[in-house]
Amino acid sequence: MRLVIARCQVDYVGRLTAHLPMAQRLLLVKADGSVSVHSDDRAYKPLNWMSPPCWLIEDPDVWTVQNKAGEKLVITVDEVLHDSKHELGAEPGLVKDGVESHLQELLAEHVTTLGEGWSLVRREFPTAIGPVDLMCRDDAGKSVAVEIKRRGEIDGVEQLTRYLELLNRDPLLAPVTGVFAAQQIKPQARTLAEDRGIRCVVLDYDKLRGIEPDEYRLF
Repeated sequence: MRLVIARCQVDYVGRLTAHLPMAQRLLLVKADGSVSVHSDDRAYKPLNWMSPPCWLIEDPDVWTVQNKAGEKLVITVDEVLHDSKHELGAEPGLVKDGVESHLQELLAEHVTTLGEGWSLVRREFPTAIGPVDLMCRDDAGKSVAVEIKRRGEIDGVEQLTRYLELLNRDPLLAPVTGVFAAQQIKPQARTLAEDRGIRCVVLDYDKLRGIEPDEYRLF
């Protein structure tokens, strides 16, 4: 992984255009070829990025990152403050909470919980930025990415948003919609998800396991 801290200007040219004026930023170049631009005030989400497959052409004052679709991320460098490379080694992968991983397994087995006529394409569907919990098809045969959490918070919605942005660049999958599924979903997360066109589903863990509620039984 290469880390570059530079005073730079960034322009994205493609299906839409975006401009970041000159400022100090972190440029992250990963071994998979991806390039992302970060600031110091947005947690983990980049200001702009180009996902693989793409290539970087590095001239003295200008970096040009381009993908097969002809989209470009043009980074005009005014001053480099830091430039280093680091070998991170093999990634062992995320170890999920036991309940969360079991929820994924159960929902994969009972995917019609999300809708009649739904089918499972794959669990842990691979993408360049990490696996989607479930990739499904709805009753109309359209692709749906499902992110599963024990407790649904804003960071989970942001994670699913990044997956959807990437998946919708693939003409074989697009259009891809999203479902945010959790045992409980915080109001702020629900508001953000629905604002982005992501459907929220509250999961009943016991019902998925086939355990009937007994709170109304006399015996």
